[in-house]
Amino acid sequence: MKHHGSLFLLGALLFLSFQNSILAQHTNVLVGAEFAPNEPSICINPKNTLELAAATNLNNVYYSHDGGASWTRTPVTCPWGIWGDPVIGVDTTGAFYYLHLSNPPSGNWIDRIIAQKSTDGGLTWSPGSYMGLNGAKAQDKHWIAVDRRTNALYVTWTQFDDYGSSSPADSSVILFSKSKDAGGSWSPPRRLSQLAGDCIDDDNTAEGAVPCVGPDGEIYVAWSNRGKIWFDRSLDGGETWLDDDLLIAEHAGGWNHYIPGIYRANGFPVTACDLSGGPNHGALYVNWADQRNGEGDTDIWLAKSTDGGNTWSEARRVNDDGPGKHQFFTWMAIDQATGWLWFVFYDRRHYSDNHTDVYMAVSQDGGETFTNFIISESPFLPTENYFFGDYTNVAAHDNVVRPIWTRLESNNLSIWSALVQPALISATRPEPAPLSFSVEDPYPNPFSTETGISFKLHRPSLIRLSVLGLQGRELARPIDDEWRDYGKYLERIDMQALGLQPGLYFLLLSVDGVVEMKKIVQAE
Repeated sequence: MKHHGSLFLLGALLFLSFQNSILAQHTNVLVGAEFAPNEPSICINPKNTLELAAATNLNNVYYSHDGGASWTRTPVTCPWGIWGDPVIGVDTTGAFYYLHLSNPPSGNWIDRIIAQKSTDGGLTWSPGSYMGLNGAKAQDKHWIAVDRRTNALYVTWTQFDDYGSSSPADSSVILFSKSKDAGGSWSPPRRLSQLAGDCIDDDNTAEGAVPCVGPDGEIYVAWSNRGKIWFDRSLDGGETWLDDDLLIAEHAGGWNHYIPGIYRANGFPVTACDLSGGPNHGALYVNWADQRNGEGDTDIWLAKSTDGGNTWSEARRVNDDGPGKHQFFTWMAIDQATGWLWFVFYDRRHYSDNHTDVYMAVSQDGGETFTNFIISESPFLPTENYFFGDYTNVAAHDNVVRPIWTRLESNNLSIWSALVQPALISATRPEPAPLSFSVEDPYPNPFSTETGISFKLHRPSLIRLSVLGLQGRELARPIDDEWRDYGKYLERIDMQALGLQPGLYFLLLSVDGVVEMKKIVQAE
């Protein structure tokens, strides 16, 4: 038994040593691996950044109440069925919304867009409400935005006359609906796109509509159709829209790319508006991927408008590697507390085969320059036998940045996030939320029964200290959401008193929603 414990300790110490460089970067967190998940969406509650919700295909919903350091899958059912395209949004009260396609027990497959609501941080969900029901027509590829002034909910999506049809008589269009009663009911859909697409679900189909809201309640949306990225806007809460859609850019090669090893890869445009009050307040951004540099060189792009979408900049390349490699499945979010733009995408810059990393980029100057950095702790090798979905996702608020992506390893799909630390990316932290604490390494470590962690608060803060297992599940909470004044603190952790056996653990310290994780080893 003693020999076995010594081997365990040696292995743990080697593991700890190996992980030191990783932990100095952006700790990866397993969100879920049950039921072959893919196509993830994630959202942070801006009223409490410890609360996050996420969802994946086909009907997986998760919540985190510790800033994304651990996740719990919660069962969700719906009277009209659940058929993928998971989207998570949050309103001004902190309520989460889970939007998805339908699969009704009686009726037509994907015949409506459904919105289910959670008012308890993602633990439970309402049966839901729906929009877009229109006979046998298919409703697909939706996204949600929230007006921070009125709490109105805005959703845009694609309607197919007959999904998959190649008949010229069948078409696809972009639709819009809104809710003024927190998801209780939805307005009749309005058509936005003047130019119709086909129904094949390919480059000539109108898809990828992602809305956003401007500082005065403007509604903006962009989508892709027939090799171009189009734009529309409403200045009256979605009642009226432009007479003619505006062209943002050529979508070279269309939105449906061929990426080796990927079953299907889309480069849909993502629209966002800066509401931060900073120097780029009101600026509009659209982010997408295309193959203007060739089928073997997919890149990530950004266009910007400072006049409400009337005119757009030339596309700027977000990925900063040399030519000839694939970057794909991009998503973008703006931290509305800082004005920083955050991007996540898959990246093959380091490989000559299909091995894939996950990268992020950040722009602190309104899309003029970009800093690229890797967030996945190791590469993976996808194959075309496994569907990754149609997007990755990222959420950001007040320097809490949480990307989410799909990974394939040993023929198993899983969903991952990362505890991104902006302070490690730039020496200058964004205002108005400077880092409000510092933390030292636990000591002693390794230890027998007790260890301690010391941290210093630069202002009164809400503190949580948790002990996590290797899978990221919370096992104990020595400090349970306590307000503490500024000053230095030393917290002793008695693992024996907590009922924990010798092994490898994480200490997670959350200060006003910003988290630091430290590994600890309890020896036998």
